[in-house]
Amino acid sequence: ASTVVAVGLTIAAAGFAGRYVLQAMKHMEPQVKQVFQSLPKSAFSGGYYRGGFEPKMTKREAALILGVSPTANKGKIRDAHRRIMLLNHPDKVTINNFLSTSWKCLNLCVNSLPS
Repeated sequence: ASTVVAVGLTIAAAGFAGRYVLQAMKHMEPQVKQVFQSLPKSAFSGGYYRGGFEPKMTKREAALILGVSPTANKGKIRDAHRRIMLLNHPDKVTINNFLSTSWKCLNLCVNSLPS
């Protein structure tokens, strides 16, 4: 019987805590919006490729991801690759899983375009 009471009290406490968090979030909404508006636009709406990925990367898709022309020369491809790799460097961004995937994708882009 005491176990049932303990479980009931735990569920009630979790419910009250959840309710408190939801109410606190409603009051913080204007502050959160203000913080997001004060962030630089490039943090969320940069000129990156927003499309999906094809089963096998094409030259066109690789160029879109890197932000260069499909007929870009090796120097422009290298510069675009370097710029994006520096922006997503693990020392600057802490989401390691995302980074390793994005680095692999960027390297694949460079290898897909003409040398």
